[in-house]
Amino acid sequence: MSAIATATALSLPISFCRSNKFNNKRGVRGSFRVFAIIGEEGGLVEKRSPWTTLFEVEDPRSKVPQYKGKFLDVNQALEVARYDIQYCDWKARQDVLTIMLLHEKVVEVLNPLAREFKSIGTLKKELADLQDELAQAHNQVHMSEAKIETALDKLAYMETLVNDKILQGRNTTESDSLSSTPSTSSESPNTVKTRQRRRSLNVSGPVQPYNAHLKNFWYPVAFSADLKNDTMVPIDCFEKPWVLFRGKDGKPGCVQNTCAHRACPLDLGSINEGRIQCPYHGWEYSTDGKCEKMPSTKLLNVKIKALPCFEQDGMIWIWPGNDPPAANLPSLLPPSGFQIHAEIVMELPVEHGLLLDNLLDLAHAPFTHTSTFAKGWSVPRLVKFFTPASGLQGSWDPYPIDMEFRPPCMVLSTIGISKPGRLEGQSTRECSTHLHQLHVCLPSSRQKTRLLYRMSLDFAPILKHVPFMQHLWRHFAEQVLNEDLRLVLGQQERMNNGENVWNWPVSYDKLGVRYRLWRDSIERGSN
Repeated sequence: MSAIATATALSLPISFCRSNKFNNKRGVRGSFRVFAIIGEEGGLVEKRSPWTTLFEVEDPRSKVPQYKGKFLDVNQALEVARYDIQYCDWKARQDVLTIMLLHEKVVEVLNPLAREFKSIGTLKKELADLQDELAQAHNQVHMSEAKIETALDKLAYMETLVNDKILQGRNTTESDSLSSTPSTSSESPNTVKTRQRRRSLNVSGPVQPYNAHLKNFWYPVAFSADLKNDTMVPIDCFEKPWVLFRGKDGKPGCVQNTCAHRACPLDLGSINEGRIQCPYHGWEYSTDGKCEKMPSTKLLNVKIKALPCFEQDGMIWIWPGNDPPAANLPSLLPPSGFQIHAEIVMELPVEHGLLLDNLLDLAHAPFTHTSTFAKGWSVPRLVKFFTPASGLQGSWDPYPIDMEFRPPCMVLSTIGISKPGRLEGQSTRECSTHLHQLHVCLPSSRQKTRLLYRMSLDFAPILKHVPFMQHLWRHFAEQVLNEDLRLVLGQQERMNNGENVWNWPVSYDKLGVRYRLWRDSIERGSN
């Protein structure tokens, strides 16, 4: 069945969706209390519950797209499914509001001040009526929960179809070649079609030389705190050696890490009055690459290559491409209210794309990180990633984690912290404390990545002043990374031997798939 026919066959209701379960484990906690006070004239004055504003949500039915009687493509069906969730969320809120108001009536009926004006028979009748209404409202909430579960399952399925639609048609030449070759197997046409579509996202074989288009971005390469006035930071970027240092004005510079005289590595030398001095014969270079001193000989007009280099938000950035640099650098600062607690740099023996694939995937956590942050996590029945139709960011369910891939090589995530060893059950907005992470995966070479990791918290500021805390954070980060590294190294070995590391993507692979599609489009020169 085609994607369009499948979407039509879902028979999505025009009752629309977002999931909030109102029970003892999720949603609004505690009870609603409404009580009476004596007014100036001795009458009863109602005190409004502060929770009422939570339920002032607009009915989404007026915004429903009109597709009645039409065949839907995948994107239209996905849009309908999202409206279904919005409606279910609105309906669930109305049901809970009904229960809240009925509870208020019960409190009012039982209030001693109100009882004085009513007979016992009247009170009994009102209580019985209220009990019936409450039972009906509770049943309605349970029905809403069931509708929400159904709608979310439909949405997850629709998102899977969208991913398949994105992947379908990629690498058309390969698919045409496969379909034109006579087959001696007994596979059905549908099986062959599925196999061809899945093969269309192909990441296999040794990593090819980096495309020039991938270099035309600003890349963060070091933390400002690591580059003192008298220090150098050697780095590799796109398989070329560079060295960072600060000039006489304190501004950072990036020059090739090779002396023009006899190709000696400059980072083995020293900094002299804002110039980097070669340790072999003492030639000195400024941050623009110009040689300004040649001891024991006549000064010649010699210059080594230098890259555009700037400092922003506590990071050093370079532009390794041949195109003119973009005017603005992206901001990688944590959200407002967070304080930076750790900045860590690691050199890893894996290709940066494989590391990004790993960082953009959370479904592996309860299987891979069993000795660190995911120890004690249960395995969810279904892991979902909610994101805009073409976006590179979104949120995980059932984990309270928001995640974004930011080109060309950054992953930002905000994690809601509820209880140690257990994250599921709340969104990040519902959590009172959070951890924010930045991962920068700099492509040092086709087999090596320079990882910059920044960790920020919106609580416990005193930890910044605890001695040796930076070493403890690094220890934790290395523990988590080592759990991933052994798997990614195994992937890399098999990829180099011809295996496809994206052989069979599923719905929770959405963000990783979109990164790969973005990278393919950049390398083709589409953007």
